[in-house]
Amino acid sequence: MRKSENLRTARRGEEIAARHLQTKGYRLIEQNYRTRYAEIDLITRYKGILVFVEVRTKRNEQFGSPEETINRNKINKLIKNAQGYMLKKGYNKKYRIDAVCVLLDKNGEAGRISHYENITL
Repeated sequence: MRKSENLRTARRGEEIAARHLQTKGYRLIEQNYRTRYAEIDLITRYKGILVFVEVRTKRNEQFGSPEETINRNKINKLIKNAQGYMLKKGYNKKYRIDAVCVLLDKNGEAGRISHYENITL
C-alpha cells in the first residue's frame, strides 16, 4: 500500500472517530496536532477532562486488528505527546489518553468502531 493511500485511510478513520466521539458528547479541540515527538490525532474535552485520542484505522484485519498496533512503546510516545501539549498550553488539570480503533468496510465507511478509555492504565 502506498504512503498516500495509508494517509487517506488514517484521515478517514480520524473523521469517523471525531464524529463518533462528538455523538458521545466529546468536544473536539484540535485535530492532527504536531509535537516534537509526533502527532496527536484528536484532542477533545469530555466532562471537564482533556482527552487525547489515538486513532488506529485499518481497511481489513488480514495482518491483525487496529487494536494490535497499539503497544507499550506507542503508549509511552502518546504520554510524552500529551505532556508536551499540556506544557505548551499551560494546562495542569486532569487528562487521559483514549484510543479509537476503526475498521473500514469495502466502501470506506465504518465497519466497526471501538472506543477504549484511559489506555495508559
